[in-house]
Amino acid sequence: IKPKGGTRLDKKYWVPAIERADKVLDLIAYRPNKYRLIDLSKKLEINKSSLFSLLNTLESLEWVKKDKDDTYSLGMRFGLFSTLYVSQFDFVDTFLIESEITVSNLGETVQLSVLDGTDILYVAKKEGSSRIQVVSGPGMRFPAHATAMGKVLLSQYEYHELEELYAGKKMEAKTPYTIQTLDELWSQIESLKENGYIMEIQEAVEGFVCIGVPIRNNKGEIIAAISVTMLPVNLERKQKQVKKEILDLARRISLKAGYNTIQNI
Repeated sequence: IKPKGGTRLDKKYWVPAIERADKVLDLIAYRPNKYRLIDLSKKLEINKSSLFSLLNTLESLEWVKKDKDDTYSLGMRFGLFSTLYVSQFDFVDTFLIESEITVSNLGETVQLSVLDGTDILYVAKKEGSSRIQVVSGPGMRFPAHATAMGKVLLSQYEYHELEELYAGKKMEAKTPYTIQTLDELWSQIESLKENGYIMEIQEAVEGFVCIGVPIRNNKGEIIAAISVTMLPVNLERKQKQVKKEILDLARRISLKAGYNTIQNI
């Protein structure tokens, strides 16, 4: 048996009743106030009498709520659990764990950063297998406008807020390719809405390209950013895979931070 988390478990320890409850909750969570008992029974192919007992128990425990039209939605206990989970969430440890498979699949270095003013602060790094190493690492700072992660983190601001943030500050050119105007920065930030990522081509360091993606919390707020860094030739060779892997990594970390794509649409 291989549950949602991906870890294989011995079947002798499997509890069918909990699995049925999980299936019910999964349907209700994504389609609240849509399913009645009869609908859930047909959808999940669970006997009505067994499902009645299950739903009655979940309702008594406040895991689900039965509405006036006999449809179900999640109960208040999930709100409590969500708050408690988010309060103990450590995105650095989560990044280090979740990025292992990404780095293994790509062979490229993946990093995590947060925003501090107009700089990013690197907080974690998982090295790839490439012989050419990325020099940035935890504890280092770098101008946000010159990095993919920085642009992603700056995307939380409106244009007028960026004007205030950069008032009296010069956008330093780290390479001949670094953007140096607010309009150029805004244009790249706008691409995040369309693509789900921002690509930076040799703006931070010549000879390297990065793809940055946001990490969001339960409120949909950007709390951090991750990026994959590589040589341009490697990106050309496996661009589709790289984008898929880094987006999937961000999705996994964001989900563990409480982000729900449906709730935050």
